[in-house]
Amino acid sequence: MKRVGLLAIMILCWAAVSGSFSIPNLLLGAIVSLACFWLVRDRLAMERLPIRPIALTVLFLLFLKELALSVMAVVRTVLKRDMALKPGIFAYETNLTRDFEVTLLANMITLTPGTLSVDVAEGRKGEKAKGGETTKPTGRILYVHALDCADPAALRRGIAEGFERRIREAFA
Repeated sequence: MKRVGLLAIMILCWAAVSGSFSIPNLLLGAIVSLACFWLVRDRLAMERLPIRPIALTVLFLLFLKELALSVMAVVRTVLKRDMALKPGIFAYETNLTRDFEVTLLANMITLTPGTLSVDVAEGRKGEKAKGGETTKPTGRILYVHALDCADPAALRRGIAEGFERRIREAFA
């Protein structure tokens, strides 16, 4: 039943994007949506993510806020006479564990002007300490290109306290 609802949403999105709610266009949207379902049929049986609607709304609003602020910051930077930029790539170690969450974080970083997720790597595996205990493994590492990477610690802190925290709250 949930797939029928998802199919209906996909058809409506198709019509909204194409700008036509005519019967032939809705049928074409249904065909394209069914083809998409067929292409990802093995992924549709993936684990159910616990979703918190209010936290998800807060995450979306945070993304819109960060999007607007970063657009203004990039425009301000481009319009300045002296673009004293220090572009660079920094490593951001995330504590998110699910593939979906890491992908969402990487996409939110990429969609925010001035930053771009370049790569995702596995963190260190648990290593043996002197006492025979295994150290805690680290999460995944995102490599992020920033238009102005003068203070990578502040950029890391902003991601951790913003997007990552809200993603964890929305899908906890």
